[in-house]
Amino acid sequence: MEEDMSKLKLMAAMMLGFGLSACGSVDTATRNAPLEAPVLRAAPISLDVQQIRVTVPKSLKVSEANSYYPMGDIVWREDAPGDRHAQVKTIMEEALATGVAGLQPGTIPVALDVEVTRFHALSEKARYTVGGMHTIHFAMTLRNPVTGEAYGAPKPVTVSFKAFGGSAAVAAEQRGITQKVRISERLASVIQTELGMPVRTDADQVAALSVTE
Repeated sequence: MEEDMSKLKLMAAMMLGFGLSACGSVDTATRNAPLEAPVLRAAPISLDVQQIRVTVPKSLKVSEANSYYPMGDIVWREDAPGDRHAQVKTIMEEALATGVAGLQPGTIPVALDVEVTRFHALSEKARYTVGGMHTIHFAMTLRNPVTGEAYGAPKPVTVSFKAFGGSAAVAAEQRGITQKVRISERLASVIQTELGMPVRTDADQVAALSVTE
């Protein structure tokens, strides 16, 4: 086990080193040209998401008002009346799991914690008239799946895109493209982007991602 951990630490350090050295080199053939400051780019970290945990705090206010503009933290109508917090949690879990499943598995085990702070779909009135925006806010944290240690502060993420309204919404529903389908597809795409982005850190922090106790 210790040998495996050492290999992971070495790999993480090498990933960062290669990324920085490649960007920091200067071509000797252009030494007489004006020098520009090198741009340092950290190499992407290879993550293996082993757990996804979604929290939808009960403190978030649910609005069932049939208004054009969302009045609460949660506006969701496509499921039957019931526990909207639980319904949003299920949507988030399934969408994030779909996104993670589409990634190439990495080597550094992590748990993905997500806390939802806003989930706005459209009310019936907005859906079948003027349309609006789908807006989801959440904070994501990567943790050690064994110790629970957070690898940095929670990162706020905003997902916002135009929702269908009026005849466009009706036509989409007839093709099976519901609000849930569009929101889920966008969430899956966003989490892939978030997890695939290069992480700017130093070699010690990268190596720490592979440490389990």
